[in-house]
Parts: sequence; structure tokens; C-alpha cells
Amino acid sequence: MQISNEEYEMYKPLLFSLGYRMTGSVSDTEDIMQDTFLKAYQLPETDINNKKAYLCKMMTNRCIDFLKSARVKREQYVGPWHPEPFLQEENDPSVIMISKEYMSIAYLRMMEHLTPHERAVVLLREVFHFSYKEIAGMIGKSEENCRKLLSRTKQKLTKVENESLNYEKNKSLIQRFIHAFETGSTEDLLKLVSDQVTLYSDGGGKVKAATRPIISSAKVLAFLHGINSKMPADFHTRLESANGQPCLVNYAGNTLHSTISFYICNDKIHEIYLTMNPEKLPETVTGSLY
Repeated sequence: MQISNEEYEMYKPLLFSLGYRMTGSVSDTEDIMQDTFLKAYQLPETDINNKKAYLCKMMTNRCIDFLKSARVKREQYVGPWHPEPFLQEENDPSVIMISKEYMSIAYLRMMEHLTPHERAVVLLREVFHFSYKEIAGMIGKSEENCRKLLSRTKQKLTKVENESLNYEKNKSLIQRFIHAFETGSTEDLLKLVSDQVTLYSDGGGKVKAATRPIISSAKVLAFLHGINSKMPADFHTRLESANGQPCLVNYAGNTLHSTISFYICNDKIHEIYLTMNPEKLPETVTGSLY
């Protein structure tokens, strides 16, 4: 398959966006994407009528194979599993292009409850708007089966339907949360979090972290205060963008220490995702998604 430099630049963010949503891993997606392009270059041109659809088919099936092989590893993961946060500059034009309904940490965590084929169908249909006929050809299922897969998938994802994706509104809420936390205003903090707010800490067995979810406003706030009290003097936090939403990015000196993302619903924080596993923390804070 002949792919010009212009086509490569056009399809690269598309394939990355599909792969990241499928796998929840930036590094693995980059590897799968490069393999997809490499194999595509080796295909005869006469066999391909629609390059975009064919590349998405190749990328999807490689992601499905990856998820199948990674299943045991994920099942043996120490503590809660989070996708790798995809950090972006807030003013990055690519952020505007993101379909935020399918990018948040909360949504990607829910994707872990889906089979590889269910993930493929919901993304190809809801995010990339392929027809059922095209999807059936991509994943080797009938159109009727694809429709059933999508219906079943949506039932599993009902939890995130009420997630607030209003960036500025969420940013304001998180800023108030930071201010209340720093000033020790417990009363204000309790107004911003739900009574049963849950914190999930992902250390992956690489660093010390809670291996079980922490539930209730009192326990979560006590946990956060405990962590904060043990941080070095050069520890600092910046409010940045991750997965199309405001995110706290924590640094120890110039080293990225952790990220904190939120599930916000009805003007309250219902879940907090603390990612500390160094293997999931990117070296840079910019990116581009379709």
C-alpha cells in the first residue's frame, strides 16, 4: 500500500486515537501503530479501495490480539488498574478534536469490563462512525452480531453516561477543591465531594500505593492529607489537561511524580484516580489525538 507523507500525517493521529482507546496504553499503542504502518507498506495497492478503513481494520485487529495476550497480565496487576494518562497542553488545537465522551479516565477504566470485540465495536461505531457493514468486515463478525455487541456494550457503560465533560466547569470545581485542601477547609471540601467518594490508587506494585479502593469522604480526605504530609519540600502540583479533562499533575522537583484525575457528576467529585506507577507516567506532557 502506497502511503504518502501527507497521508501518513493524516492517518497517524486517527490510528493512535483508536489504539489508545482500545488499549489504554500510550506506549503499546505507538508500537502497534508503527507495526500497522509497516505491514501496510508491504501490501499490494490493488487490494485496497479505502485506505482509512483498511488501516483502521489492521489497527483494530492488532489491538484485539494485544488485549487477548495482555488479559492474564491485567488480571495479575497489583491493585487498581488505570489507563496511562494522556497529558496535553491546554491550548493544544488537537484537544478540540477529541471526542471527550470516550477519552476520560473514568470511561477508559470502564472499557476494561468489555471484551476486545466489544471495545472495537463501540469505538468504531460511536467514535469513528463506521457503518455496521464496515465494522463487520473489520472484525470478522456479522452485521447483526455487531449490533448486538453494541447494545450489550452500552448496557455495561451506563455508569459513565452522567459524567460531566464540561471542561471549564470541571476546572473551576477542581480549583476550588485545591484551594479548600490547601487551606484546610474541611467544610468546603465536603461540599465538593460525594459522601461515598472513592479513590483508586494505581502503583502497579512499583511504588507504595493503596491496593484497595478507599471509600467515603472522610477516609479519602484523610488519605490525601496523609500523602501530602509525606511529600518532599520540592513537591508541587500543576493543573493541566489529561484525556480532554482537567487533571492534577504532581512533580517532585523536575520529575513527574503522579497524576490525579476525577470522575465528576452532578457538580460533585465521585471518584478520584491517583496514578503513581512510574511505567505509566509519560516523559513529556504533549500529545495529539484524532
